[in-house]
Amino acid sequence: MQALAAAFKTVAGWLDGGVTASLPPSGADDVASLFGLDRFERNMLLLGAYAALDPDAGARIAVLHGDPARTAPSLGLALVKLPGGHWSALAPGAPLRRHGLIHIDGREGLGSAPFALAEAVLLALVGAPSLSEELALLGRHVAPPTDLSPSRQRLSDAVALRVVGEPDTTLQLCGADPLGKEQAAAAALATIGRPLFAISAAILPAAPADIARLAQLWRRDLMLTGGALFVDAERASDPAPLALFATLLGQPLIVGASDAVTLGQAPTVRLDMPRLTAKEQLPLWRDRLGPYARQLNGTIERLAGHFPVSPELADSVAAELALLAPDPAAKAKKGAPKVDDIAWDAARRFARPRMEDLARRIDSEAQWNDLVLPPAQKDVLRAIMAQVRNRPTVYENWGFAKRSAGRGLGISVLFSGPSGAGKTLAGEILGAELGLDVYRIDLSSMMSKWIGETEKNLRRLFDAAEEGAAILQFDEADALFGKRGEINESRDRHANIEVSYLLQRIEEYRGLSILTTNFRSNIDPAFLRRIRFIIDFDFPVQGERAEIWRRIFPELTPKGALDFERLSQLNLSGGSIRNVAMGAAFAAADRRQKVGMAHILAAARLEYEKSGRSLTSAELKGWLL
Repeated sequence: MQALAAAFKTVAGWLDGGVTASLPPSGADDVASLFGLDRFERNMLLLGAYAALDPDAGARIAVLHGDPARTAPSLGLALVKLPGGHWSALAPGAPLRRHGLIHIDGREGLGSAPFALAEAVLLALVGAPSLSEELALLGRHVAPPTDLSPSRQRLSDAVALRVVGEPDTTLQLCGADPLGKEQAAAAALATIGRPLFAISAAILPAAPADIARLAQLWRRDLMLTGGALFVDAERASDPAPLALFATLLGQPLIVGASDAVTLGQAPTVRLDMPRLTAKEQLPLWRDRLGPYARQLNGTIERLAGHFPVSPELADSVAAELALLAPDPAAKAKKGAPKVDDIAWDAARRFARPRMEDLARRIDSEAQWNDLVLPPAQKDVLRAIMAQVRNRPTVYENWGFAKRSAGRGLGISVLFSGPSGAGKTLAGEILGAELGLDVYRIDLSSMMSKWIGETEKNLRRLFDAAEEGAAILQFDEADALFGKRGEINESRDRHANIEVSYLLQRIEEYRGLSILTTNFRSNIDPAFLRRIRFIIDFDFPVQGERAEIWRRIFPELTPKGALDFERLSQLNLSGGSIRNVAMGAAFAAADRRQKVGMAHILAAARLEYEKSGRSLTSAELKGWLL
């Protein structure tokens, strides 16, 4: 600031028209060098700073203007009084205006128009470089992290090499863990003493003129602060504004996205967030869970095998353990929640948010005993659970992942059978037994008529599911995986590409994918060969229907004398039995009665009418009507 004050004496001499001392060096010389300003343009910066900071400047300038109200310097005054004045410095394409270093009040003619320094320029001149208020409201400074997880550290090291070696190249950081990519970039910039600022691509304007203005402001402030910009493109619905912004910015830019985005003419380098194995995640889980880690032997391995860990996730689980779990040093009280259950439930909930916008979570308290299936089908379900539970052990610790390199390691299942046969219930029970969320996917909402949009939607879905270790259930799979006919147009060809992409992601997905269909025969055999498990849910026979009736009513339901053998004569699927049982329960509750055979019969008639059928004499045999 002292150097700037000394320079102000020279500026005052220029204005007074007397003999002036030589101009001492100041921060204006640094800014001039940074933006390629000539001597007159540098002097304009000094005049603007003098007018803003020196208490005597306003009166001196007003006298020169012959108007006590005109205390701000005009462009004409600068041209007349400053050494080396030339009109070309005021052109829109010249550095002062091209970089937004000065603000001109355009209400008057150019010669008499007052000007002022941009806020960020003034802060840089006084030795406090910072974002202007306009950009500070849109973006934020990213503080370097105190520590990084192994995957983030690997990415940070790669970013640091590119920022130093290729400073003018835009970097695209791709993969999961949106916050991790930002943290890795901040750590990389900190190693070379540069700040990182971040914005969301969602705030970029749509109009090209507005994008150009915003790029100008960021270019100026990044040059003044020596910083770089991180743009979170995870939720960018339209890549066009970001592509134009990247082209116009001309400064270090780092883009974070699930997958690479097209950035127009801007040269880009893609770096992927490394995916850690379950074994590599264990030390981070143990470190973050602290004293509780010793109580979670076995559970920590399960956490590492299912949930891609980030420091934020592990810290959130540790905070919940500190709040809800018993003191690790104290003996657990009888009836207190188990530490393992608290940790697992917390990890599942904290890893869940990204999926909530993409699919519908199925909340269910279904238990294994609620499912009535032949022993062979139940054995397959147990085999599925065994593979999901022990996936990290077999693939990573026992080496099967390397042996199967190039092949899909995902666990895919096809449930086929008529509506109401138990396909959805089986998925719910798998989720309950494994302690994982089940999400039902509406494939029609994923498919788009625009080329490339379907793959983008599916990519978002699977990336979010990886973070949440979710079970994905795709209903009516035959609509998508039906037998392929002759390709007659480009849309048919693109549809095949979409199906192939979906199958590829299912095979690569580290969790469990369930496909359901009412008509297995409609599915192309080529697709069936790529499914690991297939379970046929047949229409329940009479003995199975009797068992379903025995289990269908909750324990708290008041029941009269129910004849389950008679009820099993009703030719209903499991789903329809559930509908009839609930309808009978409502009818009984309305009459303040226990659920009896009469309530069930009335509800059954309604269920049959719904499908255009009538009860047969064989179904009603032995009933008291």
